Amino acid sequence: MPRADFYLIDKPRFREQPLLLVCELAKKAFTAQQPLLILARDFEQAEALDELLWAFDEDAFIPHQLAGDEDDADTAVLIVPPGIDTADRPLLINLREECPAGRYERVLEVVAADAAERTGSRARWREYQQRGIAVAKHDM
Repeated sequence: MPRADFYLIDKPRFREQPLLLVCELAKKAFTAQQPLLILARDFEQAEALDELLWAFDEDAFIPHQLAGDEDDADTAVLIVPPGIDTADRPLLINLREECPAGRYERVLEVVAADAAERTGSRARWREYQQRGIAVAKHDM
């Protein structure tokens, strides 16, 4: 049964830079050898994440790239801007307003601390429940 885990940001370092939590989750996935899709909200966010994954941890090397070329299937962490189609993967991080389509076993929702983000996450929480997906909340 698919699962949706909501990571609600509260810690100061994630509050200032929510994409740091995305990087930490990507690092965990790579360490566990789980191929990961990150569904970026827009192209600017995808590029920011691409940069941050190189810089956030000087001891970590996380193979990643923006989706859309022939290496996509071989890349551990694929950052997907809207409008680019990719093959489904069992694990994904959703940074978009809507629940992701496709087949997956687990989706991670990273929710920033502001009120608008929390409101959108509540709507996605209900939609996942209606789809029969188990949901859980984690305070970060």
